[in-house]
Amino acid sequence: MERTAVNPWPWSVEMGFNQGEVVSGQTRTLYCSGQTAMDAEGKPQHEGDMAAQLALTLDNLEAVLGEAGMSLANVVRLNVYTTDVDLLFQHYGVLAARLGAAGVAPSTTMLGVTRLAIPTLMVELEATAVA
Repeated sequence: MERTAVNPWPWSVEMGFNQGEVVSGQTRTLYCSGQTAMDAEGKPQHEGDMAAQLALTLDNLEAVLGEAGMSLANVVRLNVYTTDVDLLFQHYGVLAARLGAAGVAPSTTMLGVTRLAIPTLMVELEATAVA
């Protein structure tokens, strides 16, 4: 797979994401359901702790990617849903560090929402990965 970043403006790269990515030569695409801070038994974790929820949400996303033989390095699109955009930005380094360590800056959309499916959850990540 070959990835080519599309950035007509440099500001998004400074924030850790590309405006777009052209993917060519792919053999498989994984569309991940939204991942949240749920434990293996499906119970929400870390009520009121955005940083901990974000870290567990990333762990869960990586678990889904791993089951498909992929990693964060394969993510080309990331949708971020949060009940508190300002609070998420305070902890955005958790997400940026994990993506940076994987060497990716996927095209990303962040949306503030009234609530997620489970009221105590504060962040949800939905990804598309290509290998």
